[in-house]
Amino acid sequence: MNKKEINLETSQIPWHELQRFFASGLAISVDSSIDLVEVAHQFSLDNKAQVEQWLLNKQVAPVSDQQALQWFENKVSVWAVVIKPWILVQDKDNEQN
Repeated sequence: MNKKEINLETSQIPWHELQRFFASGLAISVDSSIDLVEVAHQFSLDNKAQVEQWLLNKQVAPVSDQQALQWFENKVSVWAVVIKPWILVQDKDNEQN
């Protein structure tokens, strides 16, 4: 999948609509310091070296229980894109850094 296709697949969605992905361990949080489309592109290319670097830098990680609860309670909408089997999410407006 190229970046243009990924960009077209990216949209804002209420976090509560993504609960089943979170419960399945498939929701991946992307820090607002990096581009969601770029991360999705690297996931689609299976670029393990880059993804591992983001994981080490804590820029990409499974959505934590605490974060999920906060988004749910605050009725947050996140930017999301599906790169099977993952759903990558980013909260640019409410980042906790």
